[in-house]
Amino acid sequence: MSHRPSSGLAAVSTALLAMSRHLEVRDVLKTIVASARELLDAQYAALGVPDDHGGFAQFVVDGVSDAQWKAIGPLPRQHGILAAMLHDAKPERLADVRKDPRFEGWPSAHPEMSDFLGLPIKDSDETIGALFLANKRCPKPDDGCGFTEADEELLGILAQHAAIALTNARLYERSRELTIAEERSRLAHELHDAVSQKLFSLRLTAQAAAALVDRDPARAKGELQQVAALAAEATDELRAAVVELRPAALDEDGLVNTLRTQIQVLDRAHTAHVTFYSCAIRALPAAQEEALLRVAQEALHNALRHSGADEVDVVLVRRGQGAVLSVTDNGKGFEPRSVRRAGRHLGLVSMRDRASGVGGTLSVESAPGKGTTIEMEVPGG
Repeated sequence: MSHRPSSGLAAVSTALLAMSRHLEVRDVLKTIVASARELLDAQYAALGVPDDHGGFAQFVVDGVSDAQWKAIGPLPRQHGILAAMLHDAKPERLADVRKDPRFEGWPSAHPEMSDFLGLPIKDSDETIGALFLANKRCPKPDDGCGFTEADEELLGILAQHAAIALTNARLYERSRELTIAEERSRLAHELHDAVSQKLFSLRLTAQAAAALVDRDPARAKGELQQVAALAAEATDELRAAVVELRPAALDEDGLVNTLRTQIQVLDRAHTAHVTFYSCAIRALPAAQEEALLRVAQEALHNALRHSGADEVDVVLVRRGQGAVLSVTDNGKGFEPRSVRRAGRHLGLVSMRDRASGVGGTLSVESAPGKGTTIEMEVPGG
């Protein structure tokens, strides 16, 4: 198979258009890495977005299989050549990265790399990422680098446009966060009004029951039953307000403990038996943990309020660098396409938005009489 690189203005234009087509940050990162590797005909490519703690908030590779990436282990730290590109903010073109004095080795499962080309991705004066390639597919000059000055110039152009695409994607995600915050504020006002009306009705009904208790005990009993019903409705709405609007204690307790605590409360509060199982979960980026929690809450709400299930199982397990959440009930189920056509989404749109907003996926399996399984996978960081 030929490994000749794509070349010319058309190839560059295709890569730049592909980058600008995506709005989610992780999709942009994947496209940048794949485009760079193809354009410069390298065996490996990677892009790291640094965090403020000496590591990487996101790290995307191309040319490495999923099994190989899993065997490599934890994400790299900011050291060696990676640190040089991030801190010195200048290109690095090396004939053999392993012979550079700054090279500090890599895990045993890491692929062997020799010639190396790396550039920082900058937004004005801020370095927002590091893009690098290894193992140019071409004959190597004696003790020389397969990557040329022309390759460095081309990668520099790609890095400039990558900075624009990445910044735009971040702005898009930030705008989505603001929209969600505004929606929560609106929801808070609506819940406040609804609960206030319920409590007002409850008070009037209780007063009517008190007035009737002596002269018409039968009617008084009916009014008291209405009081109980109104109190139950107010309790449900208050519980929904607390779950949806109060920030989850993810920072203090972590995702697993937060989910376990909430599910224990739901198991006590409902007749359905609600269980939780987790295994080998590693820390995930904060946005992904919050999205998993919110999707779990929405799926549990649907299962407990609409499905008629008496068993609901929540499972959170590790998959590669990320995690998979599944919420399964044995309720009445539904036909997903019919629900969409009828405009009754049962929160599926918001769940899919939350999943895609953090680079994840969401699937729904259900059929009438067969129960429902909602599964969400996130990539990790």
